[in-house]
This record gives sequence, structure tokens and C-alpha cells, in this order.
Amino acid sequence: MNTLATFYQNLGLTLSLLVIATFLLAGMIKGVIGLGLPTIAMGLLGLAMAPSQAAALLIIPATLTNFWQLAFGGHLPGLVKRLWPMLLAIFIGTAAGTVWIGMANGHWVVRGLGAALLLYALSGLFLPSLRVSGSSERWLAPLCGLVTGVITSATGVFVIPAVPYLQALGLSKDELVQALGLSFTVSTLALAAGLAWRGALGGGELSASLLALIPAMLGMLLGQWLRQRISAVLFKRVFFIGLGVLGGHLLISG
Repeated sequence: MNTLATFYQNLGLTLSLLVIATFLLAGMIKGVIGLGLPTIAMGLLGLAMAPSQAAALLIIPATLTNFWQLAFGGHLPGLVKRLWPMLLAIFIGTAAGTVWIGMANGHWVVRGLGAALLLYALSGLFLPSLRVSGSSERWLAPLCGLVTGVITSATGVFVIPAVPYLQALGLSKDELVQALGLSFTVSTLALAAGLAWRGALGGGELSASLLALIPAMLGMLLGQWLRQRISAVLFKRVFFIGLGVLGGHLLISG
């Protein structure tokens, strides 16, 4: 607890309030559309602190909210059986990217990621839905996982190309949210391992991350309450609008 107090004293009141507000907002967005916590956290906190420090702060909130997200829905065994090639490739890609890239010089990657998210959101809103066939799934799943892992290691954001791939599988609303939770759990654990290997995940960072968990969980509860009260069509629209907002934010502030 002393390390937690010391960490936030060193940050100062303004930055501490930024951390709390960021995770409250990120948790609410994640509760509604199933993603957004690491993207919002890295995008906003990255304006005021080093990317590796921001990534360390999101480890505990991201891990526990992802576990919570994947635990509900009743589709976990089938999703694990179907998605394990992508999940394994995410872990391998994150490990390889941590060794080769890291987060030190990732600003161009962040802007590229924002552009890709924005384009994907616009295509989802205005173009026919993409679908992945069974034969394509066998080779596309590990490829998407590998690329997602490398981007995760460079930016701390887990969404491209994993989210478009999962959305193209034709999953139901609850299956999609649970599949996103499964993918993000693997990405978060792999990112944590990479940060620990680089020495950026000490006791002070982990202790400080505990405080960020509280607003993240409160925000996610509110977001889940909202999600249960909107239709599938509205959910899809909110999903893509949310992705577009996230992408635009990264593109501008990356």
C-alpha cells in the first residue's frame, strides 16, 4: 500500500484524477461494446506519461475486466475450441514483438492503428458485412493472431486485426463480446509478461494498477447495464461508432 501511495503522490493530484477518469470512461465503453479499455487508457494516459508506464497501469484492470467479460455468456468452451490457433499466435506475436520492437518508438504505429480502426469502422457502418469462410479460418486465424500480438507489443492496444476478424465470424452479440474478452485476456497476459521481461512492471506499478481497477469495474458495470437495454442492430451501430471514435482519437493523439 505504501508503494501505491508513493506512486500517486509522485504523479500528483491532476494526473491521479486523470487516471481515475480515464479508467471510468474506458470501463464504461468496454461494458457497452466489449472493448476499449486498453485503447482509451493508452491513448489518454499516453499524453501525460511514458507508454510503458501507462501500459503497466492497465494490466490489472484489463486482466480482471477481461476475465469478467469472458466468464459470462455460456459460450466459452466452444469459443476456446474454435479460436485457440489465433490465441496461441497472439501470445507468440506479443513475445516476439516485445523482443524486437517494444514501445519506445511506437508513435507511428499508434497513428497507423488509429487509421486502420477508423477505416474499419466506416466500412462496418456503410459497407456490407464481411464474412470469413471455414476454409479461410484455418490460415487466417493464426495470421491475425500473430499480427495482433506484434501490434500489442508496440502500442499496448489489442484490437487490430483481432476485432475485425472476430466480427467477421458471424458471432451473436453475446458470443462476440465473450470472444473479445477471451482474445484480450491472452493479449493482456502476454503484454504483462513482456513488460516484466523489460523491467517495466515492478511492485509500484502493480500496486498503483489496483486503484485503477475500481473505476474500471464501476464503468464496466454501467456499460453492461446499458448493453442489455439496446437492440442487436443498435449494438452493431454503437460497436462501429465506438471503434471509429477510438481510431480517430489514436490517429490524432498518437
